[in-house]
Amino acid sequence: MNRDVILTCAVTGAGDTADKHPDLPVTPKQIADSALDAARAGASIVHLHVRDPETGGVSHSTDHFREVVERIRESDVDAVINITAGGGGDLFPEIRDGVIHGLEGTDLQTAAERHEPVGQLLPELCTLDCGSLNFGDMVYLNSADWLREHARLIQQAGVKPELECFDLGHVWFARQLVEEGLIDGDPLFQLCLGIPWGAEADTETMLAMRNKLPENAIWSAFGIGRQQFPMAAQSMIMGGHMRVGLEDNLYLSKGVFATNAQLVERAATIAENLGGKVQTPAQTRESLGLRKP
Repeated sequence: MNRDVILTCAVTGAGDTADKHPDLPVTPKQIADSALDAARAGASIVHLHVRDPETGGVSHSTDHFREVVERIRESDVDAVINITAGGGGDLFPEIRDGVIHGLEGTDLQTAAERHEPVGQLLPELCTLDCGSLNFGDMVYLNSADWLREHARLIQQAGVKPELECFDLGHVWFARQLVEEGLIDGDPLFQLCLGIPWGAEADTETMLAMRNKLPENAIWSAFGIGRQQFPMAAQSMIMGGHMRVGLEDNLYLSKGVFATNAQLVERAATIAENLGGKVQTPAQTRESLGLRKP
C-alpha cells in the first residue's frame, strides 16, 4: 500500500473527444485554466497535450505548448508540469501495390520533432512512450532506435522522462533503456491500461507489469473510461501512484460529464478513504528528484 500518493491529472489528451464532451479544454487558455483548476483541487502533476484551437484535433505546436506552460508558470498556483512527447507516431496503414501508404489521420514525426516543445520549454517531466502498439484502429509507431534517440534528447535537456508502458514488452524495453544509461535517477513508470489493443485494465495485468519493474522504480497506473477510478485505487493498493483526467475518462458517473477538478477531487477522496494522502507539488519534486522549475 502506498499512503503518500502522487496524483497526476491528464488534462485533455489528443483523442477524438472534443465532440464527445461539451466542455473539453481545447484552446491553450482553456487547457491552462483546466490544469490550474485541477491543481487547486489537489493534483500534484498536470500532464499536458495541446489541440488545434479551431478544430479540437491533434496539435504539436510549440507555440500552443508555450502559451499553456507560461499561463501555468505565471499563475499563483503550483503544479509540476509534464508535457507529452508521444505525439507524431500515428499510422493508419493501407497497402497498395506492395507499398504501405498512410491514410487520412496519419501523423508521423521524428524524435527531434517530438522533442521540440520539451527542449524549448524545459518542463520538469515529459513522457516517453516505450514501444509500438495496435492502438485501436491505428498503429502507434515507436521503433527501438527512435526511442533511444528520443531518450538521449530528453536526458541532454535535463528533463525527467515518464516511461509510458502500454504493454508488457514496453516495460522490458524501458528496462533496457535504464541498463543502457539513457535514464537518470530512479526511473518513473506510467502503466497505461485499457487502451485497445494493449494491456488490459485489470488487477492481473497491473500486477504482472508492476512485478517486471526495476527495484528502484517509481510507478503509477491508470485505466481509461469506467476503469479510471478502480485502477487508480488498485494502483495505490499495490504501491503505486494515481492518474486521472479527461484524457482518459470523460465522465464522473454514468451520463454525467466530469471536469478535471472533479476527477481529481474524487481520486483524492479515494486516496484519503484508503488511509493515504496526496503529495503537494513541492513534495512530488522531492520524491521524484526533479530539478527546480
